[in-house]
Amino acid sequence: MDCSGVLRTLDRLYNLSSHAPVGNSARVADYDYPLPAELIAQRPLATRSASRLLQLNRSSGALRDLNMPDLPALLEPGDLLVFNDTRVVPARVQGRKPTGGQVEIFLERVLDDDGGLALVQLRASKAVHPGQVVHTSGGDVTLHAPQESMWVVRTPGSALEFFERCGSVPLPPYISRAADEADRERYQSLFACNPGAVAAPTASLHFDSDLLQALERRGVHRATLTLHVGAGTFQPVRTDDIEAHRMHAERFSVPPDLAARIAATKAAGRRVVAVGTTVVRTLETAALLAAQAGGAELLHSGAGESTLFIRPGFQFRIVDAMLTNFHLPRSTLLMLVSAFAGRDAILAAYAHAVNHRYRFFSYGDAMLIAS
Repeated sequence: MDCSGVLRTLDRLYNLSSHAPVGNSARVADYDYPLPAELIAQRPLATRSASRLLQLNRSSGALRDLNMPDLPALLEPGDLLVFNDTRVVPARVQGRKPTGGQVEIFLERVLDDDGGLALVQLRASKAVHPGQVVHTSGGDVTLHAPQESMWVVRTPGSALEFFERCGSVPLPPYISRAADEADRERYQSLFACNPGAVAAPTASLHFDSDLLQALERRGVHRATLTLHVGAGTFQPVRTDDIEAHRMHAERFSVPPDLAARIAATKAAGRRVVAVGTTVVRTLETAALLAAQAGGAELLHSGAGESTLFIRPGFQFRIVDAMLTNFHLPRSTLLMLVSAFAGRDAILAAYAHAVNHRYRFFSYGDAMLIAS
């Protein structure tokens, strides 16, 4: 089911902008902060769980400088950690036109795997047109039709297999180096099993077997869902008024038993802890869809698409705490965490992180936001 239209309707129904805090927090400029370039992590640490962890008390705004191995002590037995089990596809393929011009093909999503249809971004020195062929190491890719700022293309054979064979790891644009073989392992979480993402759910990159075992001994539970992160996750907010921004659609799937597990967690007085903003968006999307259906279900289960834009004023229904990385200035992800903890508290935490030389973005350090 395509739920993107339903989510846009719900967004208007809940009239999120009417709940925005007083002041100018609806302006993108109010979600800016200074960041020295040297704090943008260019490579992962040798050990996944070696990252630092900044704890932000959602109620008081208090900060504590910790490390990822401290996480189990910050959670309670019976808390539920929810991870995103999407798997990153090697989404970047280099090709050339018959005339010799270079073309980069960047996967957005697979439309029909067996039929080889995919939605992609194209980067070429000159204009391309329908019917044109791009030669790649895995065979010819045919351009079918433009779709807004992207293109529908046909790959030789299975689309996923084509990108797995010929593609390179789609490192984010703020990592100023080419992807190498190590990134194929480290730009995936230990939970990655459902291929379809073109960017990693980076909060989950901090978890290794030692940390997971420590969480199990603590009595912390875990569950998974799927949201395939699209290339639009790096799309900038192009209007100064954030209310005019429209989110890209991302496919998700919620397991049928997750609603029951979350309900049991909350009934026991424990917390639902989202590991990453992708999990936050999926859980809150599924909760809004369930509310619209009017039944007793806490979450809409099954597959759908989310265009939900979480910004200050949003009323969270499911998520009690959040583990997340540090996000880009002026980004929708920074607006999401500001909705959860308050813009002033988040910007103060980010200033603290800069002053204390935390590592930022995908391969950077982590932040736990909880009461």
